[in-house]
Amino acid sequence: MTGGRPVFVLHEHDRPRHHFDLRLEEDGVLRSWAVPRGMPVDAAHDRLAVPVADHDLDHAAYEDRTKRIADTGWWELEDRDERRSVFVLHGRGGASRYALVTTGQGALLHLTKDQPRGAG
Repeated sequence: MTGGRPVFVLHEHDRPRHHFDLRLEEDGVLRSWAVPRGMPVDAAHDRLAVPVADHDLDHAAYEDRTKRIADTGWWELEDRDERRSVFVLHGRGGASRYALVTTGQGALLHLTKDQPRGAG
């Protein structure tokens, strides 16, 4: 599956309102952000990403009648400082590079202009 690389999962939720949760495996847990409008689809439109509680690793495969897995795979960190993390998600549809930027009010998720080779 992920060959020992850290997993990511994008959960699609129906409750309390339709939204997505991005979860990245790090330090033995799934770091998590609620992304109300889903992942950004172009570099011109960032998406709000609200930090939420970490989840246990077994949550990466969890689904129920109100939560399903929209995408899953592995991820790699490319760069990080106190304000920004740049990472690549290697999901079902290929690889995409994002920046997660802390704003003081939460975070913004940005699809970078520079995408990995072969990314769709």
